[in-house]
Amino acid sequence: MSQASFPIDTKRHSAAHLMAAAVKDIWPNARFGVGPATATGFFYDIALDETLTPDDLQTIEKRMKEMRKKKLPFERIDLPVDQAIGYMKEQGQDFKVELLELLRDKGSTAIAKETGDESVVEEGVDTVSFFKTGDFVDLCRGPHVDNSAQIGHFKLRSIAGAYWRGNAENDQLQRIHALCFDTKEELEAELHRLEEQAKRDHRKIGKELGIYTIVDEVGAGLPLWLPNGNVLRDELERLARVKEHQAGYKRVSTPHITKGDLYVRSGHLPYYADDMYAPMIIDEQEYYLRPMNCPHHHMIYAHDQWSYRDLPVRLSEYGQVYRHEASGGLSGLMRVRGFCQNDAHIYCREDQAKQEFLDVMDMHAMYYGMFGIEDFWMRVSLPDFENLDKYVDDVDGWKKAMAILKAAMDESGYPYEEVEGEAAFYGPKVDFMIKSVVGTEYTISTNQLDFMATKRFDLEYTSEDGSKQPVYVIHRAPLGSHERFVGFLIEHYAGKFPTWLAPVQAMVIPIADRHEDYALKVRDQLFSAPVDTVNGGIRVEADLAAERMQKKIRNAQTRQIPYMLVVGDAEAEAGTVALRHRDHGDLGSIPVEALIERIATEVRTRADAPKPDAA
Repeated sequence: MSQASFPIDTKRHSAAHLMAAAVKDIWPNARFGVGPATATGFFYDIALDETLTPDDLQTIEKRMKEMRKKKLPFERIDLPVDQAIGYMKEQGQDFKVELLELLRDKGSTAIAKETGDESVVEEGVDTVSFFKTGDFVDLCRGPHVDNSAQIGHFKLRSIAGAYWRGNAENDQLQRIHALCFDTKEELEAELHRLEEQAKRDHRKIGKELGIYTIVDEVGAGLPLWLPNGNVLRDELERLARVKEHQAGYKRVSTPHITKGDLYVRSGHLPYYADDMYAPMIIDEQEYYLRPMNCPHHHMIYAHDQWSYRDLPVRLSEYGQVYRHEASGGLSGLMRVRGFCQNDAHIYCREDQAKQEFLDVMDMHAMYYGMFGIEDFWMRVSLPDFENLDKYVDDVDGWKKAMAILKAAMDESGYPYEEVEGEAAFYGPKVDFMIKSVVGTEYTISTNQLDFMATKRFDLEYTSEDGSKQPVYVIHRAPLGSHERFVGFLIEHYAGKFPTWLAPVQAMVIPIADRHEDYALKVRDQLFSAPVDTVNGGIRVEADLAAERMQKKIRNAQTRQIPYMLVVGDAEAEAGTVALRHRDHGDLGSIPVEALIERIATEVRTRADAPKPDAA
């Protein structure tokens, strides 16, 4: 078969074997975990006595290319499971022995779920297969290319730590990530995309722009928002308050800690305890930092009596929550232990549930349109009915909730895919997936249709005939958390926030010392301008540092400030500023009043700055 005839996933998985063969050739005592194909290449988890370095990646890659030229065949070997276990023991591959014993005792599904690699063994067979590449033998179901020359173009990219079988109590292995594509052009395009992605990394830009910091003294995964970052939080929250008010939501506020009994009642302690912080003892009772806001909102709903005419009831809160994420999974603002959610719960009748869920999806789409996010879709997560131990055991309730949710999804017209086994413990959920301008995929928010809360919290309404009826609860968070959404926006805009979001919207730059008084006058005029009724004026500063004007312009440009207002003798005399925009360059002289109106329009409409020919 020719190289072009093999699917790219087959080439990528074969390349993973070739990389393992190269590692084994250089370090004979290497032991191997799993090595699946990925969306852009492959990785392999490896146990070595030494820590790999970037130089080692170059050595491995060179050896791979040498082996590729030899056209080494991928030879299949089939053995019964017990014989295969002995074979791997002889090879000193204890991780493979463990997988084979897991296969023997629990079946192939257990391996796929625990390792994330579905290519290890084949389901429903009495034997297991191995593939030999050079002197390297690996447990694998295949398929593979015919020989090593057919694997395509590859590049080893990075080294990371990974616990065996995803368990922090197991050995930590070294995971080598690599790219692999059919053509050299595709590989180079992906490398370019990754370079652009690195430039937009929110951790890098967040530090440069003074958005947030994380320090050991406070704790891993617990961001401290710096003044510039808090502007972003405030603007997003203000946006949500306005839109939610227009959509009929009522705001509430709830405490950060709660008695453990409430979380037993909600199901979080039975089903979610591993992700919660340890309890604290207060007055001889256990209290927990809240991992979610829903139980508190349920208690607020239960505080009053509701009739069918009152529903739906929509309660919203930007609520701070805390989850004990594994330390190895923490990543800047994208995965943290303390975060503030754009949370709300909708309490509705069954006949209202579909339309309410549709409205929630439309709210997501509205927000995404505001931020110029065009590439988004949804993952509909359903339960695994063969494994109900991690879900509320109510098959009829699940089926009814799934039917409502699916009807809403189909009617919405938004793209979605279904995934089994990833539902919340109390109902099916929808994850909103968005793709950044450089192709990175993010789960920004999760929304659930909850059919169990009414039973656990006696959430009812009085129907038209006077009987008590259960409500459906929709959990929704269109803007996700401040932390993750700001992290995404940093990368989405590469730090060049539109004027309404920018922490500093304008910088006044005097040409010389004698122009400082006028610079301060302009600053004060912008600051006190009635741009909006909540924030008041424009977020503006004046740069009075003892530096040249060009250096001040560069400093403002580096800080990604949208507007630079240069003032000298002519501007002071005419009551104008020489206007420069971060993206559009010099825009000429403009009266201060006209500048205020220009910025105010961008703030009120949340629109991008007009280009020079449209100014």
